[in-house]
Amino acid sequence: MFSLLIKLFYTFFYIGIFTFGGGYAMIPLITEEVINNGWVGSTEVLIDFIAISESTPGPFAVNIATFIGFEQAGVIGAIFATLGVILPSFIVILIIAKLFTKFATNKYVQGFLKGIRPVVPGIILSVAFIFILRSVFQIKDLHFGDFTFEIGSFIIFTAIFIISRFWKKAHPIYIVVISAVLGLIIYGIF
Repeated sequence: MFSLLIKLFYTFFYIGIFTFGGGYAMIPLITEEVINNGWVGSTEVLIDFIAISESTPGPFAVNIATFIGFEQAGVIGAIFATLGVILPSFIVILIIAKLFTKFATNKYVQGFLKGIRPVVPGIILSVAFIFILRSVFQIKDLHFGDFTFEIGSFIIFTAIFIISRFWKKAHPIYIVVISAVLGLIIYGIF
């Protein structure tokens, strides 16, 4: 049990240290680590974890770490995984706060930040593309051989895209609720 707790802490610490740009930028590394460690059986289950983590209050990275930690080792697992993912940011913020004036004007730091800025949207877009392929087209391993088209997911995706495009001030909670209701309607719950 103790080795699992250490592994949860270390894995999420590693994820927290080596990802920039927030929770969405962490998704590729989270996906690789939790599947390789056997903590999630399939990408479909991971997508469900991600959806739940995004739908609940709080930062995405903290939510998914807590959720996976809890699934693996209960409350203590949730604590270890959550501490692992937040500790790198906490340490970096403490260092930056201490040395802010030196960091703010340092040309190397500015160059570094300008260099990683375009990477973050690229990572987010690639994750979105992969999730669209997996949920709408049912492509599991991302080889474009045999795949099925999931019309329900496509309808929800299209509806939310259109709603978000034309209802610019829509609160994200409304978008999530609309998505959930559409899912319930399309998949026959009502």
